[in-house]
Amino acid sequence: MSEQVTYLETGSLDPHYNLAFEEYVLCNRREGEYLLLWQNDNTIVIGQNQNAEAEINRAFVEEHHINVVRRTTGGGAVYHDLGNLNYSFITDAGDSDQLAMERFTRPVVEALKALGLQAEASGRNDILVEGRKVSGTAQRIVKGRILHHGTLLFDANPSMVAGALRVDPEKFRSKSTKSVRSRIGNIRDFLQQDMNLPAFWTFLKEQLAGSGMVTGALMPQELEAVEALKHKKYDQWDWNFGRSPQYDMTNKRYWDGGCLEVRICVADGSIQDIVFYGDFLAVRPLDEVEAALRGCRFRREDVAWVLDRFPITAYFGGIRKEEILDTMFYITEANQ
Repeated sequence: MSEQVTYLETGSLDPHYNLAFEEYVLCNRREGEYLLLWQNDNTIVIGQNQNAEAEINRAFVEEHHINVVRRTTGGGAVYHDLGNLNYSFITDAGDSDQLAMERFTRPVVEALKALGLQAEASGRNDILVEGRKVSGTAQRIVKGRILHHGTLLFDANPSMVAGALRVDPEKFRSKSTKSVRSRIGNIRDFLQQDMNLPAFWTFLKEQLAGSGMVTGALMPQELEAVEALKHKKYDQWDWNFGRSPQYDMTNKRYWDGGCLEVRICVADGSIQDIVFYGDFLAVRPLDEVEAALRGCRFRREDVAWVLDRFPITAYFGGIRKEEILDTMFYITEANQ
């Protein structure tokens, strides 16, 4: 980073707003260097080229009211809570030699080393402490400006990380980018002298911005533009789920009314083809239901609306509508 760095905070824990804020700064603040530190509460952030449903544990996500939002950079899915601190560097991209991840991961590694940690950059985009992943990073270029951002697991809840992102890979067939699960660790566990997250936040800000730090803020009209971008893009199902690459999904569940298996092809967020199988006692063929679901958005409420048009017991015997929806959308067989 240069001698002068403008430091910004989003003032929000809402992932939809925070990603809109970050994108606005990248695309509209065309000069100077920026450092952002921010947090998302109870959120899965998926990479730009990922299949959202294949990355999340749908049952766990709904049970714990977890936000799911897509970012504009590549890489894998990550879980954020208030034990996680995110950072963003925004600056001129420079020549090709300056696009290397090391340009931005090095200051973070050095900051962690200043705390006495055995930190190192590893692989394409990870930062490790004693062999445990504490940070994943990604970057994007827009008209000569580069965004490099990353997570820092400081005191995150490991059970939430594991539960939110646990998906059976055999359920999906897709060309989407798959997350690579690594052994993760919390920075706080490695500290020789304990500190809380606010203290870590202050330390990191000073380390990354340096003595040339200038605290900045977006103007009221810029904040209005951030809100508009949030509403138009990051709040929308079409962005977060609908733009997932084409994929095939299969799931089988056992209910009191019988076994139900569903196979679905999804493209552009909509059901292209669907077939139900099972030993339930139907009195009508399922062709009409399957035909009605083709073209429907692969979203629980949309599918439920279609199913409400049919006498479910005639088509699925003793299997109820909610059990059909759970088979389609609760991809992992939790609580079974």
